Amino acid sequence: MEIINRIDETRKFVGEYKRNGALGLVPTMGYLHEGHISLIKKSVEECRHTAVSIFVNPMQFASTEDLAAYPKDEEGDLRKCRDAGVDMVFMPEVGEMYPEGSTVYVDEDVIRRQLCGRDRPGHFRGVLTVVAKLFNIIQPDVAYFGAKDFQQAVLIKRMVRDLDFLLEIKVLPTYREADGLAMSSRNKYLTADERKQAVALNESLKLAEAVFEDGEKDVGKIRNAVYSQVSEAPLGEIVYIEILDAYDLSPIERINRPAVVAMAVRFGRARLIDNTVLGDFLWEN
Repeated sequence: MEIINRIDETRKFVGEYKRNGALGLVPTMGYLHEGHISLIKKSVEECRHTAVSIFVNPMQFASTEDLAAYPKDEEGDLRKCRDAGVDMVFMPEVGEMYPEGSTVYVDEDVIRRQLCGRDRPGHFRGVLTVVAKLFNIIQPDVAYFGAKDFQQAVLIKRMVRDLDFLLEIKVLPTYREADGLAMSSRNKYLTADERKQAVALNESLKLAEAVFEDGEKDVGKIRNAVYSQVSEAPLGEIVYIEILDAYDLSPIERINRPAVVAMAVRFGRARLIDNTVLGDFLWEN
């Protein structure tokens, strides 16, 4: 497994890989968990070569968020990548990705205004900019993302479509703990009591699915049921609970086509997100 820090060296290996078959990419910020590993294994299964990027992107952190405290485990991450069959890990420094004087960014002006974009200003500009740079540097044939970050996945697919990137985006189901909590690097921040109560997110999403399957299509009524369920976790502070069109995240009043139930809830230091889709939804290529 090659471990590379420089863009020019990465491109040398990329050229060799792409001459010998499809190249898959799994972009990460490190501190890898089983959700990341599931994406890596899918890439290893489907592609001739697999690259993983590990880069804690400062551009997607707001001024109120503690970038320095983001969890890291470089040795463990590299071991997990090696065990999963990764061919190359790209681990650049900040100065390599954002040289002094960089002034060009990638942004989107509609979808990013919903959900996490409202309370994390600039977050998605940072996400799209770094992902665009990774696509240009590594030039994958396929890139893999998790559905837990639903809004991020929708935005990346829109960027690929609108800017004519020549690759396929695959979004895989949210990977969960045995009790249903969505896996996240930020779960580390949860205290024992917060961890117990955090399962309320997934339980409320299951409730939304049940209410929908029973025939309810009114967004307000489904949202109220979800809100009441999450509110039973007293240590949680609801940031948002929204039900939007699953394809473009536009507001809706009734569910006439696939809709996403998305939420963000704070438990102490941890800001957790989760979602489920109501209706028959397919990630468009």
